[in-house]
Amino acid sequence: MLTLDKVYHARYVLRDVARQTDLILAPKIAPGREVFLKTENLQNTGSFKLRGAYYKISQLTDEERKHGVVACSAGNHAQGVALAATANGIPSIICLPDGAPISKVEATKAYGATVKLVPGVYDDAYEEALRLAQEEGYTFVHPFNDELVIAGQGTIGLEILDQIQDADAVVVPIGGGGLASGIAFAVKSLRPDIKVYGVQAEGAASMAASLEEERVVCLEEVTTVADGIKVKEPGDNTFALCRDYLDGIVTVNDDEIAAAILALIEQQKLIAEGAGAVSVAAVMFDKLPQDLKKIVCVVSGGNIDVTILSKIIERGLMTSGRSDVLAIELEDKPGQLSAVSGILGELGANVQTVAYEKASEGSSITACVLRISVETRDRAHIREVRQGLADAGFRVLD
Repeated sequence: MLTLDKVYHARYVLRDVARQTDLILAPKIAPGREVFLKTENLQNTGSFKLRGAYYKISQLTDEERKHGVVACSAGNHAQGVALAATANGIPSIICLPDGAPISKVEATKAYGATVKLVPGVYDDAYEEALRLAQEEGYTFVHPFNDELVIAGQGTIGLEILDQIQDADAVVVPIGGGGLASGIAFAVKSLRPDIKVYGVQAEGAASMAASLEEERVVCLEEVTTVADGIKVKEPGDNTFALCRDYLDGIVTVNDDEIAAAILALIEQQKLIAEGAGAVSVAAVMFDKLPQDLKKIVCVVSGGNIDVTILSKIIERGLMTSGRSDVLAIELEDKPGQLSAVSGILGELGANVQTVAYEKASEGSSITACVLRISVETRDRAHIREVRQGLADAGFRVLD
């Protein structure tokens, strides 16, 4: 049974291992609100997962240490277990889904673990880890459904309360629910007046579905850019704690997550992975009650695969109105491109790419389509540009 004593003990154990991450003001994230970021993306191993993994491993018996540990993870828990096991002189094997980012796979190996890639998603890696634990005698370190792991994550809640005394709400990412369970338990046990909200990706909202149906629900499939919270089924322990201590769960889509990642890079000079940015996305896109004015967003991790970062930034630019693709129907004659360019220049839209398409079946023989990618300031600027083209007699296709 989770107790405050365990959370405080975890903080004591972690005092020389886990960094007390900064709580920083983010004034531009949500105008009209005072938003603070709990920067667990700057934690050792780049994620909060170190806390729970290290505390769990620190409490193993001598016999359990001798046999070693096994874990499953989309990446961040893997690194936490690998570091903790190596630091304690314990062998570790980590089962990861074969689609896990290469950067996380290599980082896990670098911390001293043996990595086994398993076809499928997190839940498939989970089944393989359980098999190895049973057949080989390893101690299984669950990424979220373990009270010692949850207690370790709860130390973030204690730090937040030390760092800010008058917050209205704490907003926490949810995958399997270990982070949200620990933080909500710690915060609500000490300050029941502070609201705690969980955030899930729309394509992987297993905890939200579970709380709605009042039972643990396993989704048939999950899909989201936030691979760290791409979990089909929450744990029974985390389900019970989230049910009892959370004030609610909201969801965000991949476009909103991408926009939040971009905002953190531009405004705060912080790199967050998709899972780490969902709390910020929830605030940016007004998913929380309007009466909450002073909000702490837990940025849970920063281990984003750099090979997809540019794609996410591109998606974030489009979602936030910072770029647009204009499809303009033109008459195929000299001077048309010049006229369009002149209008875009006058309205302050920066041309990035230009593509020209001949007439298609069903259109006028003399027609063509000009596709122009432009850099814009915001959505209002996009509307201004499109209206300016329309006023000049050009037809902008949807």
